[in-house]
Amino acid sequence: MAGRSRTSEVDRLHRVYEDYDADGSAQARWSLDNPGNRAIHAERARRATPFLAGAVGPVLDLGCGEGRVLTELRAVLPTGARVGVDLRLSRLVTAAAALPEVAFARAEGSALPFPAGAFELVLAFTLFSSILDPSSSVALVAEVDRVLRPGGQVLWYDLRRANPNNPEVRALNPADVAGLFPGWTTNLRPVTVLPPLTRRLGPATGALYPVLAHVRPLATHLLGTVAKPA
Repeated sequence: MAGRSRTSEVDRLHRVYEDYDADGSAQARWSLDNPGNRAIHAERARRATPFLAGAVGPVLDLGCGEGRVLTELRAVLPTGARVGVDLRLSRLVTAAAALPEVAFARAEGSALPFPAGAFELVLAFTLFSSILDPSSSVALVAEVDRVLRPGGQVLWYDLRRANPNNPEVRALNPADVAGLFPGWTTNLRPVTVLPPLTRRLGPATGALYPVLAHVRPLATHLLGTVAKPA
């Protein structure tokens, strides 16, 4: 992976997301029509809320896709400017139609079209796990550092367990996150019951998900903050 250029990594990400968008089975798998997916998103929003207490805007959602995270957290995000960035124009068009109050821009994470210190909060949801090239991750962190004001925070949600069925993603444990942001303060907790299991719970989701959420080995993601020094 070390030899992969950032240009080829961006090309790979375009290909991966094109495949996701064209794969009807993938869209069905992630659909909120499934009560398991709704439980995952409800828990994520509930668990994210305390981390946002006292946070102020403006807010940048990196890799915003179709705006699902901005929608999910709409009621608890800081007031003020909200901006979403993504590689895929088609996803930004969908997001803009659903969230007219948000400004959207097509850009790469390593070259953000914003001035230094423009944001107080950056959302990074299942973002870094999608980047396989280490130099691209380093470049993205450098841009996050540049656009985030001193004392600002990254709200982090990403894989802590590898997905054996998806070679296009990687897991990041707390030490990996701390290594990406040296000198920053991390506060991360395991969340999200194993999605393939959760999606099979069907009518029992409401009763079983809260129980399974307490079984730490089933938690596949980390949620929390990575705070930039003031």
